[in-house]
Amino acid sequence: MQKKALTSLTVLFFMMGFITCLNDILVPYLKEIFDLDYTKAALVQFCFFGAYGLTSIPASKIIESLGYQTGMVLGFAITAVGCLLFYPAVSYHTYELFLIALFVLASGIVLLQVAANPYVSVIGPKETASSRLTMVQAFNSFGTFLAPFFGAYFILSKIENTSNAEGVKYPYLFIALVLVIIAFLLSRLHLPKIDEGESNGAKWKNVLKEPGLILGAIGIFTYVGAEVAIGSFLVNYIMDMSKMNETQAASLVAYYWGCAMVGRFIGIATLKKFSPGKVLSVHSMLAIALILISINSRGNVAIYSMVLVGLCNSIMFPTIFTLGIKGLGPGEEHKGSGLLATAILGGAIIPVLTGMMADEVGLRMALILPALCYGYIAILGLRNR
Repeated sequence: MQKKALTSLTVLFFMMGFITCLNDILVPYLKEIFDLDYTKAALVQFCFFGAYGLTSIPASKIIESLGYQTGMVLGFAITAVGCLLFYPAVSYHTYELFLIALFVLASGIVLLQVAANPYVSVIGPKETASSRLTMVQAFNSFGTFLAPFFGAYFILSKIENTSNAEGVKYPYLFIALVLVIIAFLLSRLHLPKIDEGESNGAKWKNVLKEPGLILGAIGIFTYVGAEVAIGSFLVNYIMDMSKMNETQAASLVAYYWGCAMVGRFIGIATLKKFSPGKVLSVHSMLAIALILISINSRGNVAIYSMVLVGLCNSIMFPTIFTLGIKGLGPGEEHKGSGLLATAILGGAIIPVLTGMMADEVGLRMALILPALCYGYIAILGLRNR
């Protein structure tokens, strides 16, 4: 039964990664179509990840009321609705409609995140929670690896032949169909129930007293913000550092996320041999070093050192997440998950700040901000060593 549950969650995490990473293609695509500056283009990520800040706590209440499985089915359905809204956004050629569609889509992803992450953590032994969550996150990274190739072929390749964002209409309609099918199949499965303890009696004031949860929430905020900021502007960064066009640069964005996928498979083993805190701090310090090498270089060195930051990202989310909820009692996990998912709001704030810096001092120097975010994560890892 546990194997069936993990298989289902693997598909779920794959789709979450695939859809989320398509934003890295939407940013340069819509930037070109609507002639946006970096700050306005970053609103794609602001609206997407802003949904985490507004809907994560309500999502935890939905999970508490409906249960994990029903919550995941509903999450897929809402995400499909968001994808369908791309059709009128293209028809009316309105950037604001794209942002609304992304917010709805992201609200479904939030519900999936809030349900799936604690579910993976508690359906097996606590001591292997980090490696188990890293395993399913590896398939999340597989989705993020494939998405740029999909987006480059079906979306960015059409950028010179359209002026009304027509390139995104049919890819997102196809994704909506896939999501509806997954939601239906998931609703037919009999997944194991989780012993939630006295879930209705778990008080927020008790949950918020756990210092590891608060520090973990800040860690999620900085990690997601740094990862998304780099991914959002990597196409433009690569084009600045080379003579590549959008489609060619998008393939290297795939390798950025592909490195995270490879690193997560490696992390399944390393997290069993070393403490999560030590692994987290080493990865964070390597990320800082690679960013500094990149922004002080040109050409291939600048490009590939930035791409390799993806390898450092690999174990960060699942490790910070499990460190954040490890001190919570029975029935408190979904509330802690809701707070940690709220912190994914960093993916809305940090990219916009990075975009504002890029408009003022250039994209190269703006990437100092993600490096500072990794600095906090390194400190968090050392605290938990």
